[in-house]
Amino acid sequence: MSHKVGDGSSIVTFINAWAAIARGNHTGIAQPNFNMSSIFPPLDLSKSSFKPSIGIKNDKFLSRRFVFNKEKLDAIKKSASGSQVKDPTRVEALSAFLWKNLIKVSKLNRDSTKMFAAVHAVNIRSRMNPTLSDNSFGNLCTTAPAFLSPKSEEIFGIDDLLYHLRSAIKKINSDYTEILQNGEEFLKHISKFAELFSKEEVEFYNFSSWCRFPVYEVDFGWGKPVWVCTTTFPFKNVVIFMGTKCGEGIEAWVNMLEDDDFFEIST
Repeated sequence: MSHKVGDGSSIVTFINAWAAIARGNHTGIAQPNFNMSSIFPPLDLSKSSFKPSIGIKNDKFLSRRFVFNKEKLDAIKKSASGSQVKDPTRVEALSAFLWKNLIKVSKLNRDSTKMFAAVHAVNIRSRMNPTLSDNSFGNLCTTAPAFLSPKSEEIFGIDDLLYHLRSAIKKINSDYTEILQNGEEFLKHISKFAELFSKEEVEFYNFSSWCRFPVYEVDFGWGKPVWVCTTTFPFKNVVIFMGTKCGEGIEAWVNMLEDDDFFEIST
């Protein structure tokens, strides 16, 4: 589903409701709430210079799937823990771990004088005041950017990167989401990123976690899925996290340029 319509949480809510109806279950369905325009009034973007297609190129991309079981995740969490962040989540620790490895790949293949930025997608439903329900339909997400100078990566460990990531995500609070309800502010936010993208002065790494989405609960009547995955995106440096069926592991789908391919990642 296009982000013109909704975010990942919205599509999973829709599919689960659709599947329940297909099974003949017409009661107790978490029906999508389409009334978000009352909270986020639509804007006239006809005069805006922002181009949603920015960043989409005709380069050759590939996706690699890395599966991290519980033991591996525990080891990464331990290595990412430090004096600044003592209790990282699995997604935070894995994001910092992959960010460091992706920076290494970038430095080997391209200009090493660029800044680096990890941009994490953040679901704002639970961060608003009052909070919104999970079945609120729309693009109820924003991005949390953490920037890093070219030289910092050489001296920063995974725990330092994790601290930068968490600090960026913590800024997405109820005060921030209140500002977002003024659409002009959000447009300024994404326009700023568009400018950085176009100048190519920053190497962006985009992370999005789908681990909490109930994708393995979808049942159209022939049983729940054995495996759920994503696909290749028309962007470089995109990482999608998906929970494994058992719920204890995480699959990291890493979308990259063909020239950046790496088969092993180091701890």
